[in-house]
Amino acid sequence: MKIAVIGTGYVGLVSGVCFAETGVNTICVDIQEEKVQQLKNGEVPIYEPTLDILLKRNIKEERIIFTTNLKEAVQQATIIFLALPTPESEDGSADLSYVLNMANELSQIITDYKIIVNKSTVPVGTAAKVQAIFDKKCTTKVDVVSNPEFLREGYAVEDFLKPDRIVIGSSSEQAITLMKKLYAPFVRQGNPVIIMDEKSAEMTKYAANSFLALKISFMNEMANLAEKVGADINDIRKGIGTDNRIGNRFLFPGIGYGGSCFPKDVKALQSISKEYDYDFKIVNAVIDVNQKQRELFFQRMQAKIDLQGKKIAIWGLAFKPNTDDIREAPALYLIDELLKYETKIHVYDPEAMENVAKKYSQKINFGGNMYEILENADALIIVTEWNTFRTPDFNKMKSLMKSPCIFDGRNLFELQDIEEEGFEYYSIGRKEIKND
Repeated sequence: MKIAVIGTGYVGLVSGVCFAETGVNTICVDIQEEKVQQLKNGEVPIYEPTLDILLKRNIKEERIIFTTNLKEAVQQATIIFLALPTPESEDGSADLSYVLNMANELSQIITDYKIIVNKSTVPVGTAAKVQAIFDKKCTTKVDVVSNPEFLREGYAVEDFLKPDRIVIGSSSEQAITLMKKLYAPFVRQGNPVIIMDEKSAEMTKYAANSFLALKISFMNEMANLAEKVGADINDIRKGIGTDNRIGNRFLFPGIGYGGSCFPKDVKALQSISKEYDYDFKIVNAVIDVNQKQRELFFQRMQAKIDLQGKKIAIWGLAFKPNTDDIREAPALYLIDELLKYETKIHVYDPEAMENVAKKYSQKINFGGNMYEILENADALIIVTEWNTFRTPDFNKMKSLMKSPCIFDGRNLFELQDIEEEGFEYYSIGRKEIKND
């Protein structure tokens, strides 16, 4: 079997490399010649653990190739994955222009049976729109399948190779048979391949991400209430997370979710509900709570210290650990707010500093390590829960900082430990530690 993957962004590249890892001959297509050459050389343009190792191995074994020649790739492949951008429009809906334009372009190329797979996150009814293009313009049979991805940035390779489930949305038995054959190596342990109609598959992706975003926002609201009543959100999290009806994942409070999926997908689901004249109150609340959470965190900082002209250190810029992705990252909101107070901002992140530098240029300072930026700092803000931040040298931190004050947006430290170390410490949903 030979497949093509159109688009070598995050989803496309991970998908292509992981399919190749199971022995599938894979052709990845992108319009950016420089990026294609970079990939041919085994250079990964994003940070994703182990992806570079698999890429180099599969290039060496000649199981994956990269090209800008769309026609050649399509002619060779039976299954063609569309891993194209679906950016957020001004009204919150998903912009389908890349997907629909590609469908029109493919319809001029296809001469024999093909399966076109929507891997991108797309609104309900997209598969039908794409199918209509092929039905109108192609003289041969083309089946359009919805096959949403459920990849976590930082764990994407693991998630693809060992998926919880595979969702295939199709009404074509021929397409379903070939898709099940393609995915067979990934579900040998018995994890389910779930067959459903195209619209249900499209909705499943939005439902999954919005529900996870809901859990995060719920815990952030619980944390805010816990602070007011004098409870500890970490204990509450353990108390409910051990209930197997709830589960212990996505129950960590913080300063809001970010990234390329949750913000965009929740807003897209909100847009879909408006299109169908349905007031989706819970989704509306999730969006409001997420924005409010980062605002409340900053307001708390304002209440505790005079920010004007101060030196503020920030640990963590990526929206989550194990990625360099800064899309919708809470750190960006905090930096923007701090700049209004003419603060001297010094930041460190193991992977995301290059991306942040493109946005802020000379406005902020970038450190070579996590301790360097603490020298004479009036406060430290922890925004991303990288493992390297979890067990720091507290004595070294105190000797460097002008004031031993920490605003922890990820609850990295135990209260008893931080109190013994003599820090002024403000976290999420727990009591304040004041160094009087």
